[in-house]
Amino acid sequence: MADFLATLREQRWDDHRYYHHSRINQSLHLVSAMSFLFAYVMIFKDPATSVLVAWLVGMTSRQIGHFFFEPRDYDVVNDATHEHKEEIKVGYNLQRKVVLMSIWAASPLVLWLDPTLFGIFTPHADTAEFVRHMAQVWLVIGAAGLVFRTVQLFFVKDVVSGLAWATKILTDPFHDIKLYHKAPLALMRGELIDPDHGRHGWDEDDDEAEEAPRAT
Repeated sequence: MADFLATLREQRWDDHRYYHHSRINQSLHLVSAMSFLFAYVMIFKDPATSVLVAWLVGMTSRQIGHFFFEPRDYDVVNDATHEHKEEIKVGYNLQRKVVLMSIWAASPLVLWLDPTLFGIFTPHADTAEFVRHMAQVWLVIGAAGLVFRTVQLFFVKDVVSGLAWATKILTDPFHDIKLYHKAPLALMRGELIDPDHGRHGWDEDDDEAEEAPRAT
């Protein structure tokens, strides 16, 4: 358990210090986090609405921040190039995200061309039913993306790293709100880049933070 918690702490720390410099990205992650928390609650009441909010608001706002607003120049604070950070990223780097988001974006077209989706569904009778079927497909894509990378990490790293990453992904909405709830205010003050992104909002012990553990 100690190894698991230490790995989870390190993954969270590296994710924050390497990939969340932009105040716009941080603010979009705050929007994303609140959307995912709403989706977590709604999954038990209205699964279709939950999945639609998670993908259309939560996932897209999060990825817009990474693709369009996060700096890709040399990271002076962490002494790392963008290419190096992409290479060592534990979860989905930008290249992997392109694949995942492409599958997600293409899935409605596939469902439209084949309403049974290779015999899985009864053809939809109206638009509402099409949307429900699409939400089910998106739920499977999201779950498959999580399970696939988790199992992949079992082999390319170790089981603890995979389980820690899966836990991190599922709990990111809670952690992102804690870290980035002040980002919109900073953005309104004209602060586009977090001047202390290696420390901002971090709640670990000072000694652990100053160790600046490497991304694994």
